[in-house]
Amino acid sequence: MKSEEKIRRKIKRKLKIDNKRLINSFKYASEGIKQSYKGEQNLKIHTFIAILVIVFGFFLKISYFEWLVCLILIGLVLMTEFFNTAIEYVVDLASPRIHPLAKATKDTASAGVLIMAIISAIIGLLIFVPKLIDFIGGIQ
Repeated sequence: MKSEEKIRRKIKRKLKIDNKRLINSFKYASEGIKQSYKGEQNLKIHTFIAILVIVFGFFLKISYFEWLVCLILIGLVLMTEFFNTAIEYVVDLASPRIHPLAKATKDTASAGVLIMAIISAIIGLLIFVPKLIDFIGGIQ
């Protein structure tokens, strides 16, 4: 009986939200975002393209499902770029000198971002090109 009560108390403690830790986690994440935008030009490029996709999405009146696809892809591209940046920071910390494995690690992480960006661009073209064709056809 006492052991069951102990377990219940432990579970309650684990489920309780620590507001200070929660606030700090958002603070640390925002610091990571700021730091990444300071040093990563590709992140700025991906963000600019994401803004263009959102603007064109409103302009061309894409469907609810197309919005879901676009927003998921935007999130995935930005996420892979942030992970790539984190990997680069760790590699630079672990291997301050140029090393073939450090280069291979960075190149592989960058390749992941490139693949995600290419796939997103292809899907974006599949969504937006027909809408652009319809829009241009409607003007004539």
